[in-house]
Amino acid sequence: MLARLLSLPSPLHGGRGIDVDFPMLAGCLGLLGLGLVMITSASSEVAAALSGNTLYHMIRHLFYLVIGLTAGLLTMLVPMSMWQRNGARLLIAAFVLLVLVLIPGIGREVNGASRWIGFGIFNVQPSELAKLFTVIFLAGFLVRRQNEVRETLMGFIKLMMVIGPMAALLLAEPDFGATVVLVGASIAMLFLAGVNLLRFIPLVAVVLAAGVAVMTNQSYRMQRLTNFIDPWADQYGAGYQLSQALIAFGRGEWLGVGLGNSIQKQFYLPEAHTDFVFSVLAEELGLVGSLLTVALFVFVSVRAMYIGLWAEKAKQFFAAYVAYGLAIMWIGQILINIGVNAGLLPTKGLTLPFLSYGGSSLVICCVMLGLLLRIEWESRTQLDSAEVEFQESDFADEELNHGR
Repeated sequence: MLARLLSLPSPLHGGRGIDVDFPMLAGCLGLLGLGLVMITSASSEVAAALSGNTLYHMIRHLFYLVIGLTAGLLTMLVPMSMWQRNGARLLIAAFVLLVLVLIPGIGREVNGASRWIGFGIFNVQPSELAKLFTVIFLAGFLVRRQNEVRETLMGFIKLMMVIGPMAALLLAEPDFGATVVLVGASIAMLFLAGVNLLRFIPLVAVVLAAGVAVMTNQSYRMQRLTNFIDPWADQYGAGYQLSQALIAFGRGEWLGVGLGNSIQKQFYLPEAHTDFVFSVLAEELGLVGSLLTVALFVFVSVRAMYIGLWAEKAKQFFAAYVAYGLAIMWIGQILINIGVNAGLLPTKGLTLPFLSYGGSSLVICCVMLGLLLRIEWESRTQLDSAEVEFQESDFADEELNHGR
């Protein structure tokens, strides 16, 4: 299989050698490098206490980073047509994984949530794969049944019959943050595919009603919903995590206390190297460093949306919808994570793309990057375009337009 993929033209070996969207690649590599630095700093105290080695989490994260970059490179070898053909199989695999994680003895429970499947020393988080596979399936469905989805209510209902059970399985873990990101990305993909706006009114009403029901049927969710408004009212109880995060932001001031000099990471701020790594970044690098990091996130997210636009202009609609879906998932996770860290949203266990510690999240982010780079390359070379017949032999002689 690998030999066959290597024989096909790709961004890694074509007539122009390595031919990728370097601004997108540079932006994501910058975030990955920043994430490695911040995890090394934010996890040092916890790692020293748990393992006796201050670099324990950094070494593990570096290992995941190597796996992720390798997976991203392999993803760039796979034609988008292959992803499109296997969309249904990937969706079934996502459902199977989400069911398995709920089975006692297979799924691993951490902090009251069964979100991981253990493979020896590794934990795989099925929700990360499910989000990616759902976007791929939805993109293929929107291409195959475009008229049905746009013009009939039944086409819209069929997609809801996929998204609904997927969201229910994620809520059963429970993983409310992943559910919000998945449903939001799916709705945005339908909107960008040209679904009648009037059909979204009952859907939005149902989603809002379901969200209210989910938030109110568990006491801890209601505490999160109310405590983020005034965490200082119970700063040593339900509001502890958020109040410590806000202290980190306050200590950072304009230029920060300096890399490695965070006080909050010293067992004051829980999950300092995972969900709340941005708070440690704000403390150590200050407002200037935080805003530059946000600017980098904005750049890669907007670039991903443009990659979808370029693919759509090349009439590669499947690739365009995949790019839109991936970009919106990044945007959703970034907004939610930073919003939680800054006290603008209720506390949710959702990682920050490229920055947070976590093997599954990091590897899937790299796979998404590989997909986006592949989409950009195919749209630029007109590979698999609906209007252009392109042969492999053309890569040897044709001078490709790279002037975006």
